[in-house]
Amino acid sequence: MNRIYYLLCFSLIVLSSCKGTKTTTGARIKRLSAEKIIANHYNRSFNFETLNARVKIRYDDGKNSYSPSATLRIEKDKTIWVSVKMLGITLAKALITPEKVSYYEKIDNTYFEGDFKGLSEWLGTDELDYDKVQQMLVGQALFNLRDDTYKSSISELGYQLQPKSELALFERLFLIHPDSFKMAAQQLKQSIENRNLRIDYRSYQKIGNQDFPKEINIEAMQGNAKTTIGIEYRAVDYNARVSFPFRIPSGYKEITIQ
Repeated sequence: MNRIYYLLCFSLIVLSSCKGTKTTTGARIKRLSAEKIIANHYNRSFNFETLNARVKIRYDDGKNSYSPSATLRIEKDKTIWVSVKMLGITLAKALITPEKVSYYEKIDNTYFEGDFKGLSEWLGTDELDYDKVQQMLVGQALFNLRDDTYKSSISELGYQLQPKSELALFERLFLIHPDSFKMAAQQLKQSIENRNLRIDYRSYQKIGNQDFPKEINIEAMQGNAKTTIGIEYRAVDYNARVSFPFRIPSGYKEITIQ
């Protein structure tokens, strides 16, 4: 199996009635500086300490497709826990912290344990970490937008942000809704490696008085291979007590990365 397959399988394990997001024409959007757009984006970030959600996942890599359900629990900045089920049977569990990534799956009786550094090196990128996974799941920018200088423009989806000085091998694009300042889409591209990752937030819902993603679509491409992962939040509760039961069954084979 190649690296992109493992990356997408990892994303599947990690992941996973509302009005859809409207397309907005540029003429209706007030022009703002990149600094103001970024400040508003973080001012509107989903404020929580814990999260407990039921999720429906759709996975399609052109050869295989699955539609499991999942339970997602997060303790902000500390732990992400996922239990994936199909027909009521647990297929996989994942436990992610800033220091460690662990998961096991019951189909092939395999498991993985390691840190983000080793996983990132194996996947061919130094950009993967706990914070990016958490931010993706709650509708925030994968990167800390306050760490770089951006140029802003207006597109059909709203405000568009691109770094003024982009890394030669890595391109970033962020699209932000002009009304809610929530993420509409974000795209990461490695032209030399012929890799492209696009995350679209197709709709949002109100949780309490805050905007939270309802539907997320992830499309990853490497060469001619394309995989899509759809995430639909069916029920979301926050700031309740959560637990993270996780134990790798005995006799499972460890997946090693080289």
